Amino acid sequence: MTRADLLEAWHLHLTDNRRRSPHTVRAYVATAARLLDATGHESWPALARIDAAALRSQLASRRAEGLTNASAARELSALKAFVKFAREQAGMADPAPPRMRGPRVKKGIPRPVTPDEAVNLAVAIDEDASEEWIGARDRAVLMLLYGAGMRIAEALSLTGAALPLGEVLTVTGKGNKQRVVPLLPIVRQAVEDYAAKSPWPIDRTTPLFRGAKGGPLSQGMVQKAMARARTALGLPPSATPHALRHSFATHLLGAGADLRSLQELLGHASLGSTQIYTKVDAAVLLDVYRNAHPRER
Repeated sequence: MTRADLLEAWHLHLTDNRRRSPHTVRAYVATAARLLDATGHESWPALARIDAAALRSQLASRRAEGLTNASAARELSALKAFVKFAREQAGMADPAPPRMRGPRVKKGIPRPVTPDEAVNLAVAIDEDASEEWIGARDRAVLMLLYGAGMRIAEALSLTGAALPLGEVLTVTGKGNKQRVVPLLPIVRQAVEDYAAKSPWPIDRTTPLFRGAKGGPLSQGMVQKAMARARTALGLPPSATPHALRHSFATHLLGAGADLRSLQELLGHASLGSTQIYTKVDAAVLLDVYRNAHPRER
């Protein structure tokens, strides 16, 4: 095979099988191209033999070019995904990539996950999974938390009756209170992608999200997958599944949503529970001010 053949196969896998966004595809293909140039490999078996030491060397060369910690973490995620794909193409029994921790980042006060970080977490959690359908499952759960503001228990309580998804979804929250939440296209696509890949039959009475052995998916499994993803991306411990719901609320408030509408979307019994996000948003603005204002330097 030629270098072009390898990159074309990787590109097709990302677009057709993984349904990545054009931006992610461009970034991941560019990362793979740099690795091919550095190693000179032109076959899947050769690429499959790449170990952690080789990935560290590649990452070090990129850091020497001025890559930030956050960008280096994303680069490592792309490298591991490409090596995993190479091992699958080479027919390895265990295609999992070398386990490596992402670069450390300076820890500050707890903050909401940014939109880019939320997407990167979903991608990382997908690619780190032992099986493709498990990655699609975990990505779908995270997209429901961030894209629809659902509690993790609410997402995991969904049954096959929720399918096919429409533009809104009726959610049963605390105290068996129901609310209607809108679903963005990217959220619907993530759930539908999982449903299409799940090896377990999905009917109206069974849990939508299933564990590896077919039982209901537990919160602990989602939390562990999230922990691995945030470590790989160099995010702080505050980046938990529940933080995605907080981020959903904070970003909507920052975009101009009123408290009453936000209360309904989150399913809060009282407005007082929703008002905490006005403080979170103010804290974020204050942090930006302190980092940017000349007198604060």
